[in-house]
Amino acid sequence: MATPLPTGSFAACSLQPRIPALQLHAPKPNAAAAAACAPVRRGSGHRAGATKSSLSTVCEPLGPDRPVWFPGTAPPPWLDGSLPGDFGFDPLGLGSEPESLRWFAQAELMHSRWAMVAVAGILIPDTLQKWGFMEEFNWFTAGEREYFADPLTLFVVQMALMGWAEGRRWMDYLNPGSVDIEPRFPNRKNPTPDVGYPGGLWFDWGNWGRGSPEPVMVLRTKEIKNGRLAMLAFVGFWFQAVYTGQGPLDNLFAHLADPGHCNIFSAFTSH
Repeated sequence: MATPLPTGSFAACSLQPRIPALQLHAPKPNAAAAAACAPVRRGSGHRAGATKSSLSTVCEPLGPDRPVWFPGTAPPPWLDGSLPGDFGFDPLGLGSEPESLRWFAQAELMHSRWAMVAVAGILIPDTLQKWGFMEEFNWFTAGEREYFADPLTLFVVQMALMGWAEGRRWMDYLNPGSVDIEPRFPNRKNPTPDVGYPGGLWFDWGNWGRGSPEPVMVLRTKEIKNGRLAMLAFVGFWFQAVYTGQGPLDNLFAHLADPGHCNIFSAFTSH
């Protein structure tokens, strides 16, 4: 019989249904159980009960009964439930090496955020055009439009700004906290360095990403889920533009008007 998880664990508020405390017959949480889910300082040793592949500084890995991508399957040992959005999916074993898993987790997080920004940047102008607030706009022809500067100048400025931002992010990946720009106040404790989640006044002014492990992990899981959906949505937008030459809203309205003829199958058969 599996040992019940501590009350403070994120596993108690995961996607699994909550179980009344009377059914758990769990002992009262002690100081050690409470400390098991506290944020961990980097370089202070591994956490009690955490596996060597654990990458989270927020909460202990979930138990073996956590939700997985395919019910009834056992997640690989390197996916211990400590990463946001970890449902044990790695059929090719790409994350079996700890350093590779750390890199893939950060790469997915960054791609997710860029995809969410890209999808918003496609849908918002398309919607404003439908409402008459913008001239004719297609996201796949945006590079052909005239802006306040010539294309070469825009390219150089973008490369300089993005190179600076990505360079600092790379340094933070190699040495967490080395590029911290958080202002120092005598009566305020700065957040512990956590790669990919800078937090602080600049990136988390509402202090949503710090605090008890349960809501923090829930918010991070929601972010990675929305990011994965945005990556799939962008791939769909791209295929729509290639096969139909129209934006996502035009394709949506055409499908709603005639779903039997305007769908993914007709897009492939018409070319």
